[in-house]
Amino acid sequence: MAPTGVAGTNAYPGLVFRRSQPDPVQDPETVDVDPMQASKGRPTPTRKEAEAARKQSLKVPSDPKAAKRALRDRERQERALQREALMRGDERALPARDRGPGKAFVRRWVDSRRLLSDYFIFIALAVLALSFIPSKVTQVLVFYGWVVMLAILVGETGFVVFRVRRALAKEFPNPEDRKGCLLYTVMRAIQIRRLRLPPPQVRPGGKPVKP
Repeated sequence: MAPTGVAGTNAYPGLVFRRSQPDPVQDPETVDVDPMQASKGRPTPTRKEAEAARKQSLKVPSDPKAAKRALRDRERQERALQREALMRGDERALPARDRGPGKAFVRRWVDSRRLLSDYFIFIALAVLALSFIPSKVTQVLVFYGWVVMLAILVGETGFVVFRVRRALAKEFPNPEDRKGCLLYTVMRAIQIRRLRLPPPQVRPGGKPVKP
């Protein structure tokens, strides 16, 4: 018969410390898990299972073709959101060439004026239509009319740059704040109003554009 000890004590005291021995080496395919998961009695997931769970959380299809389609869809959505913000004039969505208080001042100044460039497309179409008339007199008139129009456009752009330069110097005394604004003024002034990006936020005369 096995010897019995005092109640509440172990007859083999050496057995009490056996659980302090190190656990057997885990399988290298296993990875660490969160203690909350381990406390729930769940088995330790393998590396492949963890990678699959990560892909599932990112919603990346395992099929390469499906993954490419999902990537294209995400990029298309991001471009649509960025363009929508650009059309609203959101500063965060503007390209680097359009950012800054100086560039915003130039846009407001140029967009609040009526310029020849606003009607350039209509004048160009009229000149193109007249050029098809088989008449030497008409051809000469079209040629000189085109030259005169270009001269007026260049003169108007120079006048706009001159006035914007004075306004910028008054509004932004620090030259660093006006860096690149004059070239930006030229590019903005010679563009057709409907094709300007970011779109004008003010109408000719200074009234804000209705959303």
